[in-house]
Amino acid sequence: MWYELALDIPSDKTFVYSADEKNEAALGKRAMVPFGKRKNDSLGYIVGECDSLPEGLIENTVKPIKRIIDEAPIFDERDIALARWIAQYYMCGIGEAIAAMIPSGRRIKDVIDEACCDSNSGKAAEVLQLSSEQETALSAITDRKDTDNQDMFYLYGITGSGKTEVFLRSAQHTLNEGKSVIYLVPEISLAHQTSDIIVKRFGSAAAVLHSAMSPNARLNEWARIRRGEAMIVVGPRSAVFAPVNNLGLIIIDEEQDSSYKSGNTPRYHARQVALRRCSVEKAKLLMGSATPSMEAWKLMAEGAIKRFDLSTRLSGGNLPEIKAVSLEKTAGCLSRELKEEIRITAEMGRQSILFLNRRGFAYFFLCPSCGYEQNCRRCSVSLTWHKNKNRSVCHYCGYSQPVLTACPQCGFLGAGYRGFGTEMIEEEVKSTFPNLRIRRLDTDVTAKKGVLAETLKLFRAGKVDILLGTQMVAKGLDFPGVRLVGVILADTGLHLPDFRAAERTFSLIVQVAGRAGRYFPDGKVIVQTFRINDPIIKMSCALDIEGFYKTELAHRKMLNFPPYTRIIRLGTRCPNSSRADKAIKRLAQLISSHLPASCDMLGPAECPIGIINRNHRYHLILRGASMKAVHNALIIALGQYEKSRDGNVYLEIDIDPVSLL
Repeated sequence: MWYELALDIPSDKTFVYSADEKNEAALGKRAMVPFGKRKNDSLGYIVGECDSLPEGLIENTVKPIKRIIDEAPIFDERDIALARWIAQYYMCGIGEAIAAMIPSGRRIKDVIDEACCDSNSGKAAEVLQLSSEQETALSAITDRKDTDNQDMFYLYGITGSGKTEVFLRSAQHTLNEGKSVIYLVPEISLAHQTSDIIVKRFGSAAAVLHSAMSPNARLNEWARIRRGEAMIVVGPRSAVFAPVNNLGLIIIDEEQDSSYKSGNTPRYHARQVALRRCSVEKAKLLMGSATPSMEAWKLMAEGAIKRFDLSTRLSGGNLPEIKAVSLEKTAGCLSRELKEEIRITAEMGRQSILFLNRRGFAYFFLCPSCGYEQNCRRCSVSLTWHKNKNRSVCHYCGYSQPVLTACPQCGFLGAGYRGFGTEMIEEEVKSTFPNLRIRRLDTDVTAKKGVLAETLKLFRAGKVDILLGTQMVAKGLDFPGVRLVGVILADTGLHLPDFRAAERTFSLIVQVAGRAGRYFPDGKVIVQTFRINDPIIKMSCALDIEGFYKTELAHRKMLNFPPYTRIIRLGTRCPNSSRADKAIKRLAQLISSHLPASCDMLGPAECPIGIINRNHRYHLILRGASMKAVHNALIIALGQYEKSRDGNVYLEIDIDPVSLL
């Protein structure tokens, strides 16, 4: 017997090996194999079996498999077919695709350890009475006739309008039909909350997959799902690959969230993979958000996705009162209006959430005398002062250096750190309100295991008065006691050189505002800004959803950007700037000769962040109304591209990028 293996390398080729000594090899298992000139054996995935040696290979030149890792297969032909599609669409290696799909744990135990929740614990969750809007949506989703080709549905509704209950009822209906469900959430913080709800509702039929679990714990859950012991799986992006049997429904909560897009190879988007799985496995796709992506909004308008509106908060709350406050003349980080509302909220025995999408204490050092700025030695970005660490840190490469007390260039003592991050907000809030209990949630504090779940539990129980954090507190979380939300600085991402900047800013403000007043009709939101007259800020504070999408889509259409086109971003990076520049220009020349008239190219040019970790970065953008046309042109050009000519230049291909920085 001969075996076809895919290795975790940037190649679409597979490799043939002979059987291992114990004859344990089988389709769907992982194996350690010798590869090339590597001293150590490499991890491979068995993706094919054949009785005879493929043509062109000589038997005594084929190397044997050294060792089989798994006792039983952990992936099957369906998973292999999906990996091949990912490799073809996202232009990566088949082995790279499989590696992204499968947990990396090395052992499976009968007893599942380190799971985030006890799947047999908890009483059955209270089932709520549905509103007429919820009933209409649920009926259409679950009672669809087999002859109806409408397989994509969208719950578009204000925050707190009951989207989750429709998700859960749809999932229950799917399970009752003997089919499985995948329930995707954008953040691990939401995975904790949603998994608690799902486990209470579905008990041992539920499984959880996310990166905060150890590799072995994830592999245990993976095996349980493959055995059919779990019929509903909840988790962030990678849970879209869960090996459920008889898939019937994929739910994507907060569909617009950029965390559904992978930042590493393969750079897949969970929404696109979900579409593929639903198409191949004849399943339904149900998405939802208060702020849909531009792509989803356009498809709903065109009727490609069936939209259901949920317009009423069901827990007794109303939409909050939102007020924009200028920071122009404010001393410190908290405006007078925000301080007053925090005080009133605390006196009422209610809770506040403060949101700032920037961690650290202060985010740049500037000398007003000579103009010196403290930048990272490896990246073209400023260093962020982390007061708790007493270091200035780069958020891109991790480089750090001691905090400056004077300008190192001219010695001016008046030089110092500017701007504010979550650490500074925490310090100011504590000094202003010393009697209030405050907790901070950002990646600096949640790196310690258990902190995130513990903090959310304390806040839900009313044992924390103010929850301060980055975007992990902005979306999806449902806390009955929250009256006030303060957006510390709404401008942080507003004018970045990225066509999605306005969309992201609008979505974040609307989403975080939605945490206020979900159970009481007195919710307040204070949006602090230096650009109080900016149209995006105004529409966000007015919750003018329709107006924003109409305006933004008009801009996108005029500029020929998604959702009116599809784009591919090519990037080169290398320690040698000249090599990276030459490589991207050579690629541009090759591609331009194959691009059809319906497509165009932007660039090549230096990336907005030109250097990261000593690598100089250049990019170009391919754009066209049809992804197929752009894709085909790139495939032909890459076939002619001699990578070896550019030395150690790394080529990055990003299909449907969500960021151009």
